[in-house]
Amino acid sequence: MPLSHLSFSWRRGLQDIPAAAWQALAGPHPMLDYRFLHAFETSASVDQQTGWVPYHLIVSDGEQLVAAAPCYIKTHSYGEYVFDWSWADAYEQAGGQYYPKLISAIPFSPVTGPRLLVHPDFAAPEQLAAAMLQEMRTLCETHALSGSHILFPDTASATQCAAQGLLRRDGVQFRWENPGYADWDAFMAVLSRDKRKKIRQERNKVEQQGVTCRVRNGHQLTADELALFYQCYSNTYHRHGSQPYLTMAFFEHVVRDMPDSILLFIATQAGEDIATSLCILGPDALYGRYWGSLRDISCLHFELCYYQPQAYCISHGVRYFEGGAQGVHKLARGFVPYTTCSYHWLTHEDFQHSVARFLAREETAMQHYVNELEERSPYKVIAGSQDGAVDDDHGKDHG
Repeated sequence: MPLSHLSFSWRRGLQDIPAAAWQALAGPHPMLDYRFLHAFETSASVDQQTGWVPYHLIVSDGEQLVAAAPCYIKTHSYGEYVFDWSWADAYEQAGGQYYPKLISAIPFSPVTGPRLLVHPDFAAPEQLAAAMLQEMRTLCETHALSGSHILFPDTASATQCAAQGLLRRDGVQFRWENPGYADWDAFMAVLSRDKRKKIRQERNKVEQQGVTCRVRNGHQLTADELALFYQCYSNTYHRHGSQPYLTMAFFEHVVRDMPDSILLFIATQAGEDIATSLCILGPDALYGRYWGSLRDISCLHFELCYYQPQAYCISHGVRYFEGGAQGVHKLARGFVPYTTCSYHWLTHEDFQHSVARFLAREETAMQHYVNELEERSPYKVIAGSQDGAVDDDHGKDHG
């Protein structure tokens, strides 16, 4: 069907979009699941008061949904993990109004995934994606939004953004990969000696403090365990003098509606549950998202947020563990850096050029940073590799 025969429109919430139609576009990514995104809205975690106004783009052919994009009108930059506060300051110092702006993203989730959701049977996905990006520009121009921002797109969505001239901004996150380790010892064997020693020391320290851990999926979680989680999650924010982004109702909804995608790691000391780490499980990846503790216990964060999820991935054949935003300390726990991106279009032409110059300078610094991180790999270098280096301990474990 020609693009001219398609209907482009905006919806103020997922309640105005059929769940099955959205799912046909979203694919298997758990955080693009209708139930996950809808939980943000029904729990009042995203609404006018929180500064995240749902405004989803949909495209139909008169009979069915053929494309969509999860979009929000933002009145601030909290919860995005692509930090543009300096842009907002510069824009407003020049007499403009940076907020509101339009973003396509998963709320409060620095997780890469599709953003321009096109039905797999549509014959011209590139042309449709281009038209969707143009529709976002038109919305910004018509309603005096400062620009549109596509956050953490996958390769396909990023390619479409680049083709339409949006400005690319790179970032860095840390990912752990499981190539098929037989067990935890097999993973430890490929680490450099100092990293093995460090991990063993940290795990032993937790054990010596009498802490044990267990994992529950959404089917197994009790109301008391979920209440504990929310207490721990909220405590993380309160310690930093802020309020949690998400409501208890959000977590109740996702546990109820998509229990297969929820994993909660729980730490216990002297018979009392004291800390939790909640992860989202997808077809080939586990996403670390929310953590909190009621006691200060040395190395417990590493155990509950890294080592327990890594062990789960090994025992259940999960390929990747995404550790979340930032955290260069993840390198010492077996994670490696990988590049994320976002794409930006600013309504004001001169400001677009200014941001382009800023990003050109930032790109150089970012590449140096990535190169530095890659030189700090936690894994052994094997004799005969391209750089000619030799395994630091010839496979012997002195940790």
